[in-house]
Amino acid sequence: MHTKLVILDRDGTINRASEEFVKSPEEWHPLPGALEAISRLNHAGFHVVLATNQSGLGRGLFDMAALNAVHAFMLKSLAALGGRIDAIFYCPHAADEGCNCRKPAPGLLHQIQERYGIDLKDVPYVGDRLRDMQAAQAAGCAPHWVLSGRHARGDVNSLPAGFPPDTQVHADLAAFVDHFLGQAATPRHSTAPTVKP
Repeated sequence: MHTKLVILDRDGTINRASEEFVKSPEEWHPLPGALEAISRLNHAGFHVVLATNQSGLGRGLFDMAALNAVHAFMLKSLAALGGRIDAIFYCPHAADEGCNCRKPAPGLLHQIQERYGIDLKDVPYVGDRLRDMQAAQAAGCAPHWVLSGRHARGDVNSLPAGFPPDTQVHADLAAFVDHFLGQAATPRHSTAPTVKP
């Protein structure tokens, strides 16, 4: 049976990003409409998984207990709205550790592919940074850029240089879900427009 899957980044996509890192549940704040958007995906039959860089672990800014506490709070907040995240894949390494799982490398997405035993072609990966889109492209996912993160610059009608040319742009996660579920409800031969640079 085909697994209906959507892959999301965390910081800047689901919750507010912070230059100081999200180190505790008290510092985790969902973006407007993001948790409701995940719940809508679930109710439409989609499994949602996360692929997130968490270099604060490698830098010693927080430990696994703190990361687990943040994720427990996130999942509890989501469950209160009838939503769920099936699995969280994270890279714990600092930038200088040379791993293959820190985005823009596609290692996290390959882990998801192996776990679910599916082809990632056309599976959407939603993130707020260039490196998310580069990882999506390298893994064969459909790249979806949301303008809700601290590094986002631009608008839904433009695509900066360096982004994969098939990147689709959305104001935020809720806007992506509006688009994606609307597209899923249309006949297969109908294609959504792609923003070109």
